Amino acid sequence: MRIRKKKWAQPELDLCPYFIKEPKRYFGKWKEFFKNDNEIQLEVGCGKCSFVAQKALKNPDINFIAVDIKSDMLGVGRRNIEKLFTENGKTPENIALVAFNVENIDELISKDDNVKQMYINFCNPWPREKHKKRRLTHFTKLNKYRTFLSDGARINFKTDNDELFDESLIYFKDSNFEIDFITYDLHNSEVTDNIMTEHETMFSQQGIKIKHLVAHKK
Repeated sequence: MRIRKKKWAQPELDLCPYFIKEPKRYFGKWKEFFKNDNEIQLEVGCGKCSFVAQKALKNPDINFIAVDIKSDMLGVGRRNIEKLFTENGKTPENIALVAFNVENIDELISKDDNVKQMYINFCNPWPREKHKKRRLTHFTKLNKYRTFLSDGARINFKTDNDELFDESLIYFKDSNFEIDFITYDLHNSEVTDNIMTEHETMFSQQGIKIKHLVAHKK
């Protein structure tokens, strides 16, 4: 997702207590940042953080690491997080915002961090054949996620793109993940705890059905 340069984003992030300026120093030690032993969950490509903000607010006993490559996007996300938590009289103490390239995600999180659940929401579909390896669900990425995910940890994936979804099913199976749940129409499925993202709302309003799967590491 493209976003215009926002001059205020980095200065605001620099003042944010849950924006991690040197994230690699927490490799294998993310519980030290959160100062507790609560479960850690991860969202890659978190964008404007509407999803992780809602998840963190509803689950104060779970810690969330939200990763995006663009600081400008995270600047918007920080404002969205603050707005939601302030409206509910809360402080976002269970979120870590990280500007990082997911290509190197295995340098950010280790198996010692014991990540139990991961979210990939509406990532770039990269439709051209030569670009498909950039997909966040490509088997090259899934194999990197395997290096730090706990045994049995789940990946939750949502998209509007049919081709990306169908090819991701193959990626997951080839990377030794077992698919536990799959639907090609999330909003008319039995799922009752879905949290809508901004993209999800937009695509749904256009009449596009949302594809969703949950897979676990074998």
